[in-house]
Amino acid sequence: MTQTLAWVEDRVAAGAAAAHLCVNAANTVRAHREAEYRQLLGAADLVGADGASMLWAGSVLGVDVPERVTGIDLMTRACERAVERGWGVYLLGARPDVVARVAHDLGGKGVRVVGFHDGYLDGIDGHELAGQIAAAGADLLFVGMPSPAKERFVVECARPAGIPVSIGVGGSFDVLAGDLRRAPQAWQRLGLEWLFRVLQEPRRLLRRYAETNTRFVLLVLAERLRRRRRHAR
Repeated sequence: MTQTLAWVEDRVAAGAAAAHLCVNAANTVRAHREAEYRQLLGAADLVGADGASMLWAGSVLGVDVPERVTGIDLMTRACERAVERGWGVYLLGARPDVVARVAHDLGGKGVRVVGFHDGYLDGIDGHELAGQIAAAGADLLFVGMPSPAKERFVVECARPAGIPVSIGVGGSFDVLAGDLRRAPQAWQRLGLEWLFRVLQEPRRLLRRYAETNTRFVLLVLAERLRRRRRHAR
């Protein structure tokens, strides 16, 4: 987190357009299935490990992943930095009432919110909207939309528009607005945040999480076997 926040501050100070995305087990499985999505992730300037699954995968594959940097935690910490630095913040995503509530709450905490827009962009030109966001004086853009719309907007619209830092934060707005509860810290430390979400929405998430997590585990184990065979040659 410390390194990521330093990266955000450097990019804002330089006025350099940069894209930050997060990956978890579901993103990884999607990237293996969809070449276009894989290219979007590869085009980001920085990709954070969002989820205990990524820490586990790193340990299995011998890759140093120091800690999780979730979208919602990064957004919270970056907004604290925005208050200190006077950065302009723009919110894009979720339902109109949800993003309005988050904007109001952040403004009450001293964040200079320069604008917000819901995540329903049917019929809206993404490049034109990104230009409007840049013109509003956004130093930080948080995109709270599902994949792959989130990654596509951050990489293909926001960065070309020159917005200093654009960060994909998924469903964070719904949590910050209070519409969804986040797992308690103890669950997060145990890597069970996904289970807490399933318990809140079992009909919608149980089967999807079971299939995705199983596929992710198989992908990681297959990669471990591939590396062992390569080293054995």
